[in-house]
Amino acid sequence: MELKAENIFKSFGEKEVLKDISISAQSGTALGLLGRNGAGKTTTIRIIMGVFLADKGKVLIDGKPIDRDNIRIGYMPEERGLYPKIKICDQMIYLAQLRGMSSKDAQKACDKWLERMSMTEYKNKKLETLSKGNQQKIQLAVTLMCNPQIVILDEPFSGLDPVNAMLLKDVIKEMISGGAIVLFSSHQMNYIEEFCESISIINRGKIAIDGKISEIKHSYPRDRIAVTSSQYEKIAPFVLQKMSDNITDVKNDGENTLIIKMKSPDFKNRLFAELSEFDIDCFKVCEPSLNDIFVEYTEGGI
Repeated sequence: MELKAENIFKSFGEKEVLKDISISAQSGTALGLLGRNGAGKTTTIRIIMGVFLADKGKVLIDGKPIDRDNIRIGYMPEERGLYPKIKICDQMIYLAQLRGMSSKDAQKACDKWLERMSMTEYKNKKLETLSKGNQQKIQLAVTLMCNPQIVILDEPFSGLDPVNAMLLKDVIKEMISGGAIVLFSSHQMNYIEEFCESISIINRGKIAIDGKISEIKHSYPRDRIAVTSSQYEKIAPFVLQKMSDNITDVKNDGENTLIIKMKSPDFKNRLFAELSEFDIDCFKVCEPSLNDIFVEYTEGGI
């Protein structure tokens, strides 16, 4: 299954929020939908869900207009939307029935997901008695109870301790491997890189860059080399003296690592050969981090 949002425009009054946005995602994959606060991510998500109508453009499944009555969508918003003073099991079953599940199936799904989230003991507790992290787990359970084909997660790891974060990681990976389409919005770039093969960065209502993360990184100049060695203090002057015609800068990056800036990426193989007399633990091309890419394409604000 392929989800596409094509040429989406959306304005609120005189404010144009989305300006020709197009994104796509396939079953069994996760797409990182990135942008600063106010860039248009949430509006894009709400149009996909049918909460808002686009002024122009289409949301398609396999090339046809999306039929939201027959496509199951699970949405976990950044701002939680459950009822603090109602028992967890009661609201889970109620919300599942709103999604069209029978009472019997909703009960089974409730028990299944409470067990999967290690939350069975809280079944008859009010939500407000739970920690923020455990409330987060209940929110994800509600999101997944209907076995959605499209899963939209907005900052799902906010407030989680490492143990609960690991549990949520496993659940999300299960959804992806099970064939769901996952749209993942987060400012925590380590999670985006862990789950997502591709990203779309929105800036000021437009797609600033999109594509596979690996290809985006590879498109940057490959003229910086990270060299890790216990002999890094000897390597730095050696490189600057012997290869000054081809090296523009050498910086200490900590942990026995030097960042060597070359005039041309073509010098990489010669640099490697010249350093063969040293004990080298690691020699690799420096690619920009996803955080670097995000800052580059969103700097300047909204």
